Amino acid sequence: MNKRFNTTGVCIPHLHYMVDITDKLVKIEAMVNRGDYFVINRPRQYGKTTTMYMLEQKLKDDYLVLSISFEGLGDLIFEEEKIFSKKILKVFADSIQLDYEEYCAKLYEMAEEISDLNGVSKAITKFSKLINKDMVLFIDEVDKSSNNQLFMSFLGMLRNKFLLRQQGKDKTFHSVILAGVYDIKNLKLKIRQDDEKKYNSPWNIAVNFNVDMSFNCDEISTMLKKYCEDKNVLINIKEISEKIHFYTSGYPFLVSRICQIIDESQLVWNEDNINKAVKELLQENNTLFDDLVKNIENNNEFKEYLFDLIINGTERTFNIHNPLINLGTVFGYLKNLDGRVKISNRIFEQMLYNYFSSKLENKTDMSTYNFKENFIIENGLDFEKILLRFQQFIKEQYSNIDSKFIEREGRLLFLAFIKPIINGVGFDFKEVQISEEKRLDIVITYLSHKYVVELKILRGIEYHKKGLKQLKDYLDNQGLDKGYLLVYNFNKDKEYIKERVNFEGKEIFVVYV
Repeated sequence: MNKRFNTTGVCIPHLHYMVDITDKLVKIEAMVNRGDYFVINRPRQYGKTTTMYMLEQKLKDDYLVLSISFEGLGDLIFEEEKIFSKKILKVFADSIQLDYEEYCAKLYEMAEEISDLNGVSKAITKFSKLINKDMVLFIDEVDKSSNNQLFMSFLGMLRNKFLLRQQGKDKTFHSVILAGVYDIKNLKLKIRQDDEKKYNSPWNIAVNFNVDMSFNCDEISTMLKKYCEDKNVLINIKEISEKIHFYTSGYPFLVSRICQIIDESQLVWNEDNINKAVKELLQENNTLFDDLVKNIENNNEFKEYLFDLIINGTERTFNIHNPLINLGTVFGYLKNLDGRVKISNRIFEQMLYNYFSSKLENKTDMSTYNFKENFIIENGLDFEKILLRFQQFIKEQYSNIDSKFIEREGRLLFLAFIKPIINGVGFDFKEVQISEEKRLDIVITYLSHKYVVELKILRGIEYHKKGLKQLKDYLDNQGLDKGYLLVYNFNKDKEYIKERVNFEGKEIFVVYV
């Protein structure tokens, strides 16, 4: 059977090209062997289910693994304690029926005699004594049930059994692993409606899960190596792995999706085609991007926070106790980089740029200024003309607008302005450089040409010289001799001018708006 890259559901080694996650599994297995209870809490499509599957295969010789999920069971199971108590043992039984038919039958037999969670607790103890292996319990998609009182009570029962086991007073699961987006160990459990101390944590016995589940360059290389061996193709694995990591920061779904696009489109594995794959990825509908848009549309404060972070380059100190930072981290959109808040990967950055610029396009008519055919030359773009036309657009349409609006929206206006010009042929990549100038570097590829334009706010002569030096270094990095500088000047007596600067061997075309 031919292997393929997979981005839906669990990855299976003999069916799919997979990153070698042995090092991660070894660390998680050590936690299981210690008897830890923990939560694998990572963002959506981050490889949680695949990791659980691979871990089960690794553990099943030494442990009896019960791997369950409440997804797809419906709401009936949570209607009353009696129904839940009987059903949960049957769910346990179903998870082992293929390998342990006798144990499966025993759990079904026990289920008929149970009417409450206390009965479930006793059944777990009885079953633990019956089998000749330690038991490990996996519960996937735990978020689906974490708002349900019965499920929280069930976790509280497992917690109590764990504490009793430590005292030598009970026998229960050796280890319990929950998987979901949220770390539910801090959720609250209502003990009794008439109890003054109504809340207690059902999962405060869980240890922290600190295993890095993102893929580094070397791990991405393991998947590409298997692909090359199977397809009998020769690619620069190190270079391709680094470029994929550059865009994804190792986010598992994004890594696999880029590879999947290149493979299924039968593209040559090179940098240009990785750019094409990223562009295609950003234009498609998928649940990861749908969730991103939904999560920011439903939270205006979070939306404004992201806007200031990536469009305006506002510098933020990372503090996980800040609700907005914590929310962004849980969803996988934000990360801690040297104590500062950063968007977690460049594809999410691009996605957010596209989202914000499209929202602005809906409110601003630029069609008489940015008509695509006006800027196309043989095999490329007349980029100087693009900048001068944008200057005219700002002068004619926004000269009387409050400067605070332009300072906030100005760079986004340029992103929206250039999008229709390069759409369908070009690719633009943006990156905020957080410094005194809060620069926004944009690299645009159009056919075989590459254009680097830096957007910045004028903050004095010394900062301007520093900006030229930074642009020069960026041009060196891109292997280019010419660059473009778009300067936003908010002085009252500003002039809409242009100039051509030769700086340390680089030609830089500067436009002021």
